[in-house]
Amino acid sequence: MAKAQTGRTSTARKVRLDRDAIIAAALELAAAPGATTVSFRDLGSRLGVDPTAVYRHFRSKEELMGALFEHVTDIGLDAIDAPPEEWQERLRQLALRTREALSRYPAVGGEAMLLTTNGLAEHRAMETILDAFARAGLEGDELVRHYALFAMQTLSGSANAARARALHPGESDSLWLDAPLLVDPREFPLIARNAPRLAELRDEALYLAGIDMVIASAERTAARP
Repeated sequence: MAKAQTGRTSTARKVRLDRDAIIAAALELAAAPGATTVSFRDLGSRLGVDPTAVYRHFRSKEELMGALFEHVTDIGLDAIDAPPEEWQERLRQLALRTREALSRYPAVGGEAMLLTTNGLAEHRAMETILDAFARAGLEGDELVRHYALFAMQTLSGSANAARARALHPGESDSLWLDAPLLVDPREFPLIARNAPRLAELRDEALYLAGIDMVIASAERTAARP
């Protein structure tokens, strides 16, 4: 008769938990269709650990979301291929690639306006924008003002696109108005007259139009005597 084995045998593997593994799992959750948030409970289930184990690497959800935002910001920055001297195209690419990256991870993109990381990716983005407007000929207050205008347009527009993607998975570009405009033309004559045009507006075109307005403002400001 064979001698009975002593000790415990198990087929379960011990999960190697570190920041990179947590971020990778969190990004998978953030990219899921309809995702609007990443919870520590869902993250623990995805990793096969108790949710409290995540707190050993991220002290709060805010810290975790900041790390995810840094990662997604890097994706957008790395997709830029216009040279620095083509500053207008460089800004357009940054705006569009950032929107695409944040829309890919709706649970991160939806919070874009609320996240400030003071991390390397955020600093890279700031330097890229400031460099572009400096090349346009701006300096001082006007340089900083146009940086802020561009950043606000990029982050707010990207957050809206991410929220739309969460609500309507699979849609790459949604209509600005999600319902027909049914108004009394006697009370709202301008709305009634322009309803067909308003119904054709799309988010991405409006987003890029806003970016172009900031760029045009920089060109006009730099050209002043």
